[in-house]
Amino acid sequence: MNKIDETLSRSIPVPEYLMQAADCDLGDILFFDIETTGLSPKNSDIYLIGAAYFKEDLWHICQFFAENTCEQEDVLKAFSDLMGSYKALVSFNGDRFDIPFLRSKYNALGLEEPFGQKKSFDLYKFVHAYKIPLGLPDCKQKTVELLLGINREDKYSGGDLIRVYKEFLVSKDEDFKELLLLHNSDDVKGMLCLLPILNFGSFFSSFGNMPRVSVRTDEDIEEKDLGLPVRAVKVSANYYNSLDGSSKQEVIMKLALNTELPAPLSANKLGCFFKAEKKEAVLRVPLFEEELKYFYSNYKDYYYLPHEDMAIHKSLGEFVDKNFRQKAKAENCYTKKKGQYLIEWDLVFTPFFKRDYKDKNFFFELNDTMKKSRLAMSLYASHVIANVLDL
Repeated sequence: MNKIDETLSRSIPVPEYLMQAADCDLGDILFFDIETTGLSPKNSDIYLIGAAYFKEDLWHICQFFAENTCEQEDVLKAFSDLMGSYKALVSFNGDRFDIPFLRSKYNALGLEEPFGQKKSFDLYKFVHAYKIPLGLPDCKQKTVELLLGINREDKYSGGDLIRVYKEFLVSKDEDFKELLLLHNSDDVKGMLCLLPILNFGSFFSSFGNMPRVSVRTDEDIEEKDLGLPVRAVKVSANYYNSLDGSSKQEVIMKLALNTELPAPLSANKLGCFFKAEKKEAVLRVPLFEEELKYFYSNYKDYYYLPHEDMAIHKSLGEFVDKNFRQKAKAENCYTKKKGQYLIEWDLVFTPFFKRDYKDKNFFFELNDTMKKSRLAMSLYASHVIANVLDL
């Protein structure tokens, strides 16, 4: 068995998100990746395991390579010895492939498996959870590397190299061996270079922690410490002509993000457009200037006046001629108001308005108080982005 050691001279930043998820310090985390001769541990072998760890302010890469199939047990023992003192493991698709494969091999050879109570953080699972907002076609490691602008030397997949390893077993060609080691080394180093993507996790999760509040006045807003993921820096209105020639309005917000993003992010939904890069973003939201309806929930306490097309409380309706009033129903128990409105998906801002009773969209009035409150617009921007990104 060959053991290959390498020390990386460059610094690799590690987001705090990883240590929080692993619940330990960086020096207690081991990154690893395995290479096998097939997908099934029943009829395949492990021929190479690569690992990375942070020690004495440097990153170290360690590889265990089986020169022949008889050395698989030596590779497993060496990896077990290395893993011993670490509290957490980081892999890419390790929970579904690497760890089950390793467990199967340790058990088959009668070796004690070294996993114990160690925590596992799978980068693949993380990426898959945010595949849609990240706009990824798939969750392969190389795809994620391209998102972050990482270009590796190795151009092969693990499947491609099965044939290369089999040819190496026969020829012992050092060029074949270098290809195998390079692929594994790039996978391990690639995991380290992928770590900035965890900043997306910090950013996205901050929307999940965002409080759901109903805000009626500026005083209500200013009293709350909302801990929002974005802050409105500048808010303005824009008038433009759509493709059909009609005049449209929108609110444009320049935003500051609470987390620096490792790659540009953009999305759109229901006419809302969001684009972010590093710690800055722009959000464009349609502004509707029209007459909308406010529906009263306790419709049994109201009369509907057909001629006025509005509902009034029974305490007032008793003074209206019976020929000009009727018992209100849920769908006609409303009053109408002209104004400027913004769309919302949850009842973050109240009171809310609708075009019709069955309308699934909610709107709130953009009044002067809202326009002057930067915090209110920050709350609204956070709400829109969460829905545009499907968080």
